[in-house]
Amino acid sequence: MNQARCRAITPRLIVAGVSSGVGKTLVATAIMYYFKRKGLQVQPFKVGPDFIDPSYHSVVCERQSYNLDMWMMGTNGVIDKFNRASSQADVAVIEGVMGLFDGVSGKFDFGSTAHAAKILNAPIILVIDAGKSGGSIAALVYGFLNFDKKLKIAGIVLNNVASVKHLDIIKEAMEGRINVPIVGVIGRNNDLVLKERHLGLVPVPETRRLENKILLTSQLIAKNISFNNLKDPIMKNFIMNKKIAAVQLPQAKCSVPAVRIAIAKDESFNFYYADNIESLEINNAEIVYFSPVNDKKLPEGISGIILGGGFPEILADKLEKNHDIKRSILRAAEQGMPIYAECGGLMYLTKTITISHKGKRNKRKMIGLLDAETSMSHKLTLNYTEADNGGIFFKRISKIRGHEFHYSQIYSIDKDCKFAYRLLRGNGIVNNKDGFVVYNCLASYMHLHFGGDHRLAKRIVENCIEFSKK
Repeated sequence: MNQARCRAITPRLIVAGVSSGVGKTLVATAIMYYFKRKGLQVQPFKVGPDFIDPSYHSVVCERQSYNLDMWMMGTNGVIDKFNRASSQADVAVIEGVMGLFDGVSGKFDFGSTAHAAKILNAPIILVIDAGKSGGSIAALVYGFLNFDKKLKIAGIVLNNVASVKHLDIIKEAMEGRINVPIVGVIGRNNDLVLKERHLGLVPVPETRRLENKILLTSQLIAKNISFNNLKDPIMKNFIMNKKIAAVQLPQAKCSVPAVRIAIAKDESFNFYYADNIESLEINNAEIVYFSPVNDKKLPEGISGIILGGGFPEILADKLEKNHDIKRSILRAAEQGMPIYAECGGLMYLTKTITISHKGKRNKRKMIGLLDAETSMSHKLTLNYTEADNGGIFFKRISKIRGHEFHYSQIYSIDKDCKFAYRLLRGNGIVNNKDGFVVYNCLASYMHLHFGGDHRLAKRIVENCIEFSKK
């Protein structure tokens, strides 16, 4: 898949920020709402390794939002995913990651929003938090416009503007110096702020009230966006109702499911890439969901379990009290059923999770499959990761790429514990080792994106099929 083919498909915009925390998600969902209100099919995307922001996009667009991550998927994987997902949409809106030029390293733009903008040939809407600046914003914009002239910054959205006077000062400073239009102005309003937690925004599955909040803020902000002066002829013509026909690509066909895999999905466990689920289905797996918080037993007829990431520490008391499901999972593991767990799922499989609250330390009992304990900390671990081999689930795959993102740590690890991965990049569980191996279970801090290597989902399904034949 080459870049020229990508340029011929669906019109698109990238929403980028000058840094994290400037309101990218607010603006991205508002732009999605802006197009949706016109009766258009909007395909949302998120640059980078993020589980939460895509759930916000899907509330507005009523379509699955997909991640575009160069580290885990490769350039061709990103282009192919974009083309396939947007092939039947009228327009694509892509939310960036962190600041526009923040990528894997400071030497190159690899993995950054700028990188995505170039390989997708997408114009950029630059979001700026104007709350603590006036005329200096003109200098900031000037720097972003000239740092990489291969980029097409087509418009600016100013967030957190205090008053008309404040806006006038910014406009005066930009006049004659900045030739990119202001396409949106968001006034200072605490009611528009989306609630955050230690790993970012609060996930949508935790409360239905959040869906109403997302729709309301998107509607209000969309009223303050106008693309009439957008500095991009393709998107400007599109917005003036001169639609560009989307190219429809062939979709993969699934055979009759060969195996059933149960995936934990509820208020505690909801960090899943859509590509991972779809890849399992393409490889003939039937997916059924269950709740470690609410269900008393595992689904019937399953041959594998996936415990994804999330926030098990938030509802640790409910997880602790649900003894039936904990026993069911432990029994399945002891019988040799394949279990694949990431981050929050890893924590759930340890003996305990310790949470500190108002000076008190509360220890909650978890499944105890892994001979180790979990403690929440104030130290963030955030890395792209790379392993030298695939471990028990991903045999004969010599390079595994993913990411780790957590505030927990694993301790009291039995000295005889086996690990699947030796990390060439990243911290892992301990001493650059990751992926506890117990029975036929693999539990790691590393999150994988199956869109980067089709063999990942295939290996899991094959492992489950092998178990089902015993």
